[in-house]
Amino acid sequence: MKMDVGSTLGRYKRQACPGHSSSRIALAAKMRAILIISLFSCFFAAYNAKVFSKCELARQLKAHGMDGFHGYSLANWVCMAQYESNFNTRAFNGKNSNGSSDYGLFQLNNKWWCKDNKYPSENACNIMCSKFLDDNINDDINCIKRVVKDPNGMSAWVAWVNHCKNRDLSQYLAGCQL
Repeated sequence: MKMDVGSTLGRYKRQACPGHSSSRIALAAKMRAILIISLFSCFFAAYNAKVFSKCELARQLKAHGMDGFHGYSLANWVCMAQYESNFNTRAFNGKNSNGSSDYGLFQLNNKWWCKDNKYPSENACNIMCSKFLDDNINDDINCIKRVVKDPNGMSAWVAWVNHCKNRDLSQYLAGCQL
């Protein structure tokens, strides 16, 4: 009986690691599933994000009584939102020098205004920070009303101080037909 060494070795290799090729297939399938889930997550996050136009935000803020609230014009609020979040409700900054994070359209901070279970908070607005990352800005507006009542007023927002305070802000409402 003549034995073909090559074919015997080939059979031995296949039999020595049963499931080897199926584990590769399973791993590839898991990786594809993770990729698909990641893509859907990105789509879902983008879908739930609301990026306002300046006029759309101005209308929302005006409807909530923000024009002149605590002495600040509507243009101040729109200017601040542009520089804080670029009008994006899903804006998140987790890199403050003190370890705190800022959330949402108005970049409300987890040290003072909301709670995220990652950082000790005063939680002065009595709300979870994640609520500031959806497209419903009613709770965001309620919180900024609370923020501006503090002695710092709008100076609580560094972007407002650096880009909006004591400036001509007419461009932020131009063409909005309010």
